[in-house]
Amino acid sequence: MPGYLVGVNPLVLPGVYAPQEDTDLLAGALSEEPLSPDADVLDVGTGSGALALEAARRGARVTAVDVSWRAVCATRWNAWRARLPVRVRHGNLFEPVRGRSFDLVLANPPYVPDPADLRSPRGTARAWDAGGDGRLVLDRICREAPLVLRPGGVLLMVHSALSDPDRTLTRLRATGLKASVTRRRRIPFGPVLRSREGWLRERGLLSAEENNEELVVVRAELPS
Repeated sequence: MPGYLVGVNPLVLPGVYAPQEDTDLLAGALSEEPLSPDADVLDVGTGSGALALEAARRGARVTAVDVSWRAVCATRWNAWRARLPVRVRHGNLFEPVRGRSFDLVLANPPYVPDPADLRSPRGTARAWDAGGDGRLVLDRICREAPLVLRPGGVLLMVHSALSDPDRTLTRLRATGLKASVTRRRRIPFGPVLRSREGWLRERGLLSAEENNEELVVVRAELPS
């Protein structure tokens, strides 16, 4: 994994999403965001808390949320071990922070298209399965993230090009945000995509020539 999370070795419990290339790509985008010492940051779907800890190291007030109790426990432990103040809450996306607003929202949601097209993935697969089009959680973030952003606040979200970045931009812009793709990275297929490669090609989501996956970071800002 290049770059921004070198040396990061968080506790990752079974069933919790471990920091990977998408985490690192989003960490790079985070490193470019100016954060005032009193900035409030929200990390939704925090997993092991790697991104929440990166924001806390910069002095931000950080809240981390995950629907998995194991992820909540792992993040609390990792924050304690790093001696960083991170407020960790259990819940589904923005539900635990209703009524609050943030200067920066970080999101690395499930985004892998799933042949089973389940509306409620369970177990470890919750970390990546996202319905037949990969948009099960992405569309909800596009709809709800603007409601928790302060004027001038920013959403940074990573996902695969397989789950339609143009649709993400269109939906965010429809809420009044200024949105663009700011980072891209191509990576080899991981185990999940390799197991679905034939189905993805049949669906036209992968061409016959493609043998890797493109990740993108979307940056969306609420005008002041």
